[in-house]
Amino acid sequence: MVRTNGLKKHFKDPKIGLKKAVDGIDIEAKPGRIFGLLGANGAGKTTVLRMLSTVIKPTAGTATVDGLDVVQDAQKVRASIGFMSNSTALYGRLTPREIIRYFGALYDMDDTLLSQRIAYVIDKLQIQEFADRPCDKLSTGQKQRVSIARTILHDPPVLFFDEPTAGLDVVTSQTVMEFIEEARDQGKTVVFSTHIMSEVERMCDDVAVIHDGLIVATGTPETIREMTGERNLERAFLQLVKFQAGYVSSKAVNS
Repeated sequence: MVRTNGLKKHFKDPKIGLKKAVDGIDIEAKPGRIFGLLGANGAGKTTVLRMLSTVIKPTAGTATVDGLDVVQDAQKVRASIGFMSNSTALYGRLTPREIIRYFGALYDMDDTLLSQRIAYVIDKLQIQEFADRPCDKLSTGQKQRVSIARTILHDPPVLFFDEPTAGLDVVTSQTVMEFIEEARDQGKTVVFSTHIMSEVERMCDDVAVIHDGLIVATGTPETIREMTGERNLERAFLQLVKFQAGYVSSKAVNS
């Protein structure tokens, strides 16, 4: 289970002043379901995932992952999660097998278990063909599979995916989405951020629409459509975002 209560992250920008990247959000992601954070670029999706994964600390509010507080129990949270984005970097001179083993050592995994898990992820993600090739010689899709492998190596109960299909071809995107669906079917809690409507329609059991650091709607994709009266999820999303933008503008004028 992943829960947030009034979660905020504010930054001080010398040019624009205070930037409210995330401004008090409440979400709940459950085991065996894919929770989608749906929003345009800059909406706050990545900031939310970085707080949940303990990369950055919240300005205010609370968040728990697998029952653990992301601030008070940060080390335990890190052991309970896998976090991957399309910008996850790999060591170019190392091979996929070496990188996966390196991250297993960071998780202090037993040698026998580590060898078993390495064999599993290499087979599961079809990495055999390039497992011993330097990562700087791999294609974008191949690198993405290696990133997923290192993310799931320790078999965490909670997985965070930050726009994992961005920049990938159709075939590789399909592989990534199938893997995420399988993780859900295994009973894992999956939080998935995207701005691609077709991915939400296909994979997400629950959705939170985020805009300018605020949650403007939550529910199933069907619920999101029903609350706007739109049959198309993209049109429903645009309606919600435009309404929120208009509300914020009106509030600023009247204040």
